[in-house]
Amino acid sequence: MKSKLNHHNKREYLEVLFENHLKTYTENEPDVEFLVEIINTFRPNNINIVYEIDLKPLIGLLSENKLYKEHFTQYLQKLFYKKEFDQIITDAAILKDTNFFYEIKKRFTEKILPYQPAKNTLQFILNQVFYSSNDPIWIERIPFEQIKNLLGQIEFNPVYSQNSGHELSEIIYALEVLIQRTSGKAMESDVSKMVPEFQNFDSPFIAIQREFAELNNRLISSEKKHTTSDDLNYKQILILHKQCENYIKTAFDNSHKYGISITVNQSLLRIRQQLERIKEILPFLIIDNPEDAKKKSKELAFLLIKYNCDKSNIKKLINESTQLLSYEITQHTARTGEHYITNNRKEYFKMLRSASLGGVIVAFLCIFKLLMSKIETSDFGHAFLYSMNYSFGFIAIYLFGATLATKQPAMTASALVSALEQGSKNNSISLSEKYRSFAVFFARVFRSQFIAFVGNVFLAFPIALFLIWIIDLTFHYNIADQKWHTLIQDLNPVESPAIFHAAIAGVFLFISGIIAGSVSNRDKHNHVYYRIQEHPILKKTFGKEKTKKIAKIYEKKWAGIISNFWFGVFLGSTASIGIFLGLNLDIRHITFASGNLALGLYGGNFDIPLSMIIWGVFGVGLIGLMNFLVSFILSLSLAFRSRNISLLELRGVVSSIWKFFRQRPLHFFFPPKI
Repeated sequence: MKSKLNHHNKREYLEVLFENHLKTYTENEPDVEFLVEIINTFRPNNINIVYEIDLKPLIGLLSENKLYKEHFTQYLQKLFYKKEFDQIITDAAILKDTNFFYEIKKRFTEKILPYQPAKNTLQFILNQVFYSSNDPIWIERIPFEQIKNLLGQIEFNPVYSQNSGHELSEIIYALEVLIQRTSGKAMESDVSKMVPEFQNFDSPFIAIQREFAELNNRLISSEKKHTTSDDLNYKQILILHKQCENYIKTAFDNSHKYGISITVNQSLLRIRQQLERIKEILPFLIIDNPEDAKKKSKELAFLLIKYNCDKSNIKKLINESTQLLSYEITQHTARTGEHYITNNRKEYFKMLRSASLGGVIVAFLCIFKLLMSKIETSDFGHAFLYSMNYSFGFIAIYLFGATLATKQPAMTASALVSALEQGSKNNSISLSEKYRSFAVFFARVFRSQFIAFVGNVFLAFPIALFLIWIIDLTFHYNIADQKWHTLIQDLNPVESPAIFHAAIAGVFLFISGIIAGSVSNRDKHNHVYYRIQEHPILKKTFGKEKTKKIAKIYEKKWAGIISNFWFGVFLGSTASIGIFLGLNLDIRHITFASGNLALGLYGGNFDIPLSMIIWGVFGVGLIGLMNFLVSFILSLSLAFRSRNISLLELRGVVSSIWKFFRQRPLHFFFPPKI
């Protein structure tokens, strides 16, 4: 409520605060609550609608009332006297652990129940006064002249004055800790193996540690405790710091060669954050002219507030921690996605054949699932049976070189964005040409997926129909006679949650793509292929050449096998998990939907209302569309984010695709004649 007070009311409120504090003030133990109340008076409730923070009520009160001014000056000097703040520099907003999930949990806990350090630290005061993550934003909106006026009123002493040796000692100590921490972490084998280019050279981290030790010894023994920008030690530290940054940049860049684990990613992020902190704090040791003292003192105060406010920032942690990993994962899916994109008529009809084989296998899976539903077992038992049916079926589709159409969007989205990224790097072509070439590429992707849908659906339906007829002919048993109504009704987008269930399947399709990329990235980082190739027992058992073939097969196929296995588990267990939670959860997949439609028609002896059939056919199409849209949009978003491409690019992309569609609509469904 206090921030809503107008200029006059704020002045009155501040007078009441000062009067009350004068009565209760104890010089030996200045309470932080007085400063908290003053700051709360000016803190806006909504920073989005406030563009300037006006401190005139406080400045005017201090300038007109000498008692208030002297009291406030004495209070602040006592409150901030020799308060320790080195840990704000060394720890605040910097990763403390390489365990990503532990760091998330810790920051989330601190959001709800903030850690409170000892009262003799500056961090305790900042935690009480500037407790909101938005505080640095509105502080920046205070006019500089007002800050200068206020600091003049309270007789603010720069950090670099003769009586401020404590503050500079804190800065020097914090820098020493940061440099030692970066050096120690950079020497760990998991980090150093990411940069074999530096193995035959002296580590810049050890060199910067030595160089800073010399500067540190000089500053600690001197009275000033600061130096100038032409100091040779300082210049050498800046050069070595740049080398350290290049070291970490090279390690990140090498992730596509050697893979990267989340632990190593977090270690590199921590070192990078510490190097950024060193870069920001080092200039505070430099004073070239007297005017720098006050300016840098204010900048230091603002930085300390900002660091402390950012210490529990979860969004920033997630963004930084996941960007590189998502890039490596989508790089794998982009390479895999290229196999799902046809270039000519030969490849187009080859895709039709592989998708048709996929439809045949799915037809068998539909029959197996219907038979499994008749087994008397628990929900867990059905979840296990359905999961294994899906999993081994998808693995068979993958190993036989068949195609499951809905697996394509998660893979091709990364290939699309990769193509857009390559176009962005090519400065020799105009923006319109870049979008035009992307639209042509998108048309290739679209017709490849279209023919895959056709192959899946148009083979799954007749083969499922044929199989159920053969079973009935052989065993005189219509296996769908009791479930035909459910099989068809579940496809109705109006009278069942088929669209929602199709969206769930789309999410699982997206996750399966991430799993494939993650497994491939992990195995690359851990040199699994090389380990298999050089395994002494395997070489002794199978011979060197066969062991090498095993390693090659593992390298090409294992990520896809694991991805398809888990995709099957997700699909097979969703309904049972929904029953356990009391939620209407299930999945709908276009290829299985077409197979189930065939089983439902046969189960009802084809004596089914026409409206029911029409809604079922319509539902199959909508299910396919939802499968495609959800997995494609999620994959596209991840791919855009991993490459740090703005989503605003989509506007030009969509416009270019629509323009090309109007010019060549058939290119989106059939390959052009060459």
